[in-house]
Amino acid sequence: MERVTGIALWRQIEESITREIRARVYKPGDKLPTETSLAAHYGVNRHTLRRAMAALQEAGLIRVEQGRGTFVQEDVVDYRVGKRTRFSENIASRQRLPSGRLLQAQEVAADTEVAKALGVVNGERMLLIEMLREVDGTPLSVATHYFPKARCEGLIEALERTGSLTQALFSIGIKDYTREQTRVTTRLPTGPEARLLDQSRGQPLLVAESINVDPGGIPIEYVVARFAGQRIQFVFSF
Repeated sequence: MERVTGIALWRQIEESITREIRARVYKPGDKLPTETSLAAHYGVNRHTLRRAMAALQEAGLIRVEQGRGTFVQEDVVDYRVGKRTRFSENIASRQRLPSGRLLQAQEVAADTEVAKALGVVNGERMLLIEMLREVDGTPLSVATHYFPKARCEGLIEALERTGSLTQALFSIGIKDYTREQTRVTTRLPTGPEARLLDQSRGQPLLVAESINVDPGGIPIEYVVARFAGQRIQFVFSF
């Protein structure tokens, strides 16, 4: 650091790290070196370094996660929620790369919450499909989908063949469906959710509970999606 330029040392450090982030020396989601390492690298005391880091955090370039460290802030995804919300199409339309991984697929009995959402009786057989969704290789959401088994027989097998829920539904005869409602709340993640989303338990989730219906208005899907809150913002358009 230049100590005779008339620019405060903490400001020089802030500008240096900003340049490195802009040049993608540190990429979105990357963990920065420790405070001790950075202070030694720039030849300053920790108080000076902390002032620079505070300025970077205020500018929205980094985030601090208690117990985990300091990370480059990810690019926030504008996720449009409308009558037809399809994850892959939604993300691809932003020139980002969508991907997903099947976490589990099984038959379960509808509990009170699921039964109410889908207008069925408690205990009715459901197909539960849980998927981890990623954008550009970074985890974005964990979504648990419930489908009435009587209406969606063969869906799990179709999903295993196609790798796409939309295509799997199409293959079993559900060629279109629309969003009837979405309710968004916030909460802190569980341990497993935090691990899947690669975030700390102190970072809140955005939880979107949605009901999709067929062209006749009959509910066919209830989904609870837990999104990494710092990586997404919802844009509602109907």
